[in-house]
Amino acid sequence: MERNLKRMATMHRMQAKGLEMFYQNGYFNTSIDDILKELSLSKGGFYYHFSSKEEYFISIVQQLLFRKVYSQLVAPIVGKEDPLHTIADCIDKSLETAELNFLDYGFELGNFINEFNGKHPEVMNALNDILKVWEVCLVSILQKGKTDGFVSRHADSEAIASFIISSYMGVRTLMVDGKAKNLRYKYMSQLRHYFKLMEHNERV
Repeated sequence: MERNLKRMATMHRMQAKGLEMFYQNGYFNTSIDDILKELSLSKGGFYYHFSSKEEYFISIVQQLLFRKVYSQLVAPIVGKEDPLHTIADCIDKSLETAELNFLDYGFELGNFINEFNGKHPEVMNALNDILKVWEVCLVSILQKGKTDGFVSRHADSEAIASFIISSYMGVRTLMVDGKAKNLRYKYMSQLRHYFKLMEHNERV
């Protein structure tokens, strides 16, 4: 058991460092040797845990990246009422965190999707699985909002979810180049205005 715990701890350390470096430099600009140098780990030690760089990255996506996106953008809205306000507050908090992060390189999931677009289908499947979970959660909470009288029954929950995801990833990319505070303010103002139009008429 102690051996398994040690192995798990080593794998987690490898994955955490890998996510950090892939995020900062990109997957294709980061070699296994670069990561091993940071970890003071031998190649033998790496290949004991992972058969390839691709398998290593997929494990990072399925474990660390999934948990990060889920805790930031999914968990805060699950089971909450008044979905449009809940989603807006969640996104605003996430953007504020990015705004205050001086080492922000953009939205990790969005960055990797752009980098792997048209390459490595297995990696893209793992990345898209995270998107699907986020989208399903958004659609589910919006549908419940219709039933509870918070969202207009004529609103297209799937279209709203697609808009939220794509616009969020877009503004996160723009925020990297500066003026993050101003971009966040403008984006959130328009998002809340859009959500206001989606509210149930009796609540407007």
